[in-house]
Amino acid sequence: MGRRLVPSAADGYSEPSDPNASEGKLKANFSEASASVGLLVLRIGAGGLLLFGHGLPKLMHFSERAAGFADPIGAGPAVSLALVVFAEVFCSLFVMFGLATRLAAIPPVIFFLIAALVHHAADPWAKKELAFVYLVAFLTLILTGAGSYSLDGLLRRRNGSGSGTSAGRG
Repeated sequence: MGRRLVPSAADGYSEPSDPNASEGKLKANFSEASASVGLLVLRIGAGGLLLFGHGLPKLMHFSERAAGFADPIGAGPAVSLALVVFAEVFCSLFVMFGLATRLAAIPPVIFFLIAALVHHAADPWAKKELAFVYLVAFLTLILTGAGSYSLDGLLRRRNGSGSGTSAGRG
């Protein structure tokens, strides 16, 4: 009756390694890589569309647009245009390359909030919608960071401050 039915370490028995553990690690690595690819697509897509569709045209025609540009914050049309160009050109480039992504995404978020809620306040939803679409994309990048496939991720790996595999870093 004193016999054990289950072998133990005292009997020289060791548990076989869990085959699901390596599968779980593989799934986690795939999930992190997928998230980083998704963030790369979001950064290049949102940043590129904003840069080429809105920012560069404003920059190239700055002097022509400055006097008549909207001034929803009361800083003057030229200053408002300069702030918008900064958000749409320079911040978009930083976001696209994934450099200081969380910080670079803040000015566009502020700009889109002002565009949707102040400048287009009395307009129908169709006029506000594009600002909200960009707002969601850039706000997501503030919350998640750039992901591994970014200059933020490269600098993090080079400085040895983490594995660089977490999508949420950067």
